Amino acid sequence: MAIYAYKGIDARGKSVKGIRDAESAKAARTLLRRDGILATDILEQSEAARKASRDIDFRRLFRRVSPMDVAVATRQLSVLLRSGVPLVEALNALIEQLDQPELKAAFTDTRNQVNEGSTLADALKAHPKIFLTLYVNMVAAGEASGTLEEVLGRLAEFLDDQTRLQSKVRGALAYPVVMAVVVVLILFLMMSVVVPKVTAIFENFNQTLPWYTSLLIWVSDIFSNYWWLLAALLGGGIYWFRRWQATEAGRRKWDIFILEVPLLGPLLIMVAVARFARTLATLLASGVPVLTAMDITRNVLGNTELMRVVEDARASVREGEGIAKPLRQGGRFPPIVTHMIAVGERTGQLEEMLIHVADAYDQQIEVRVGVVTSVLEPLLIVVMGAVVGGIAFAILMPLLQLNEMIQ
Repeated sequence: MAIYAYKGIDARGKSVKGIRDAESAKAARTLLRRDGILATDILEQSEAARKASRDIDFRRLFRRVSPMDVAVATRQLSVLLRSGVPLVEALNALIEQLDQPELKAAFTDTRNQVNEGSTLADALKAHPKIFLTLYVNMVAAGEASGTLEEVLGRLAEFLDDQTRLQSKVRGALAYPVVMAVVVVLILFLMMSVVVPKVTAIFENFNQTLPWYTSLLIWVSDIFSNYWWLLAALLGGGIYWFRRWQATEAGRRKWDIFILEVPLLGPLLIMVAVARFARTLATLLASGVPVLTAMDITRNVLGNTELMRVVEDARASVREGEGIAKPLRQGGRFPPIVTHMIAVGERTGQLEEMLIHVADAYDQQIEVRVGVVTSVLEPLLIVVMGAVVGGIAFAILMPLLQLNEMIQ
């Protein structure tokens, strides 16, 4: 059974589009006609995807599948399975109520593969951009242990927690970032437009200008006359930095540097610890083997230095040792975290202890983000005020000196 993307007109004369699975395009038209939709364009999904890739559709940028979309769908599937609905029927019911086109198409393809005898995990693996490795491994563990509905519920909670954590950090840091961009734009506008017009009156002065005024005029000339060179240097610098960061050595040096930055480094470590603890706890509680769980957890950290520490811990576990000791020796995880993990290993309650660590660090992240933003906001205002005040001082002082000479 193939999947078709269609465009058409419904009974009210309104344009509609979506996807429908059928044996052929003709059968899809017949099914749509039964639903009151007159199909004006119908293509098999693979052909429609190729056509869409050739067309520029800016609306697709805002229709990407978000982790929250996946979390909601996962929770709905879990509820259906808990109610005793067979997997294929549960997927059918889920597909009918999904509105997100890409997610609906992914679950439709998944349903078709399950119908053909594939496991749910293998079917989900065909859509890596939507269902990450962590998701697929947890589903595979749930199928193997016969607790798929419980694992899906746990997975939905995990995605919710991760989305909530990311939203907190991004939301809190959005204002300082916007402020920094506005400050840069205002300074560029002042140096390239405002200052040249004001300092033009100094050309008729028959006296030596103060050094700071001469410096201001020189900087303003560079901004107004060589802005293209500055833009080229900036673009070249960004390009070089990205090339350097793409190398293994460059990425490692940058990741180590970013962890040492005051205010930002400790915050990043807190976010990484919370993500590590919650991800590992969720995987272990779902029945994923510890070595596989640690490998997946390592890949979600996003920092090569922290990934190195977790990989060392994974190697120790392979040799029969615990997790806490190599994490402590790595020197990046806070001592309280490694101590709690050690306690969890000794008592056989590692998953519960990791959840406690994640919850505690989620709260600390919220506090630390508030501290960072409370420092950055006034700092940006002070910097902006100092620069504007310096520009005003450099302009006004020669005028005041001229006024004294005239009197």
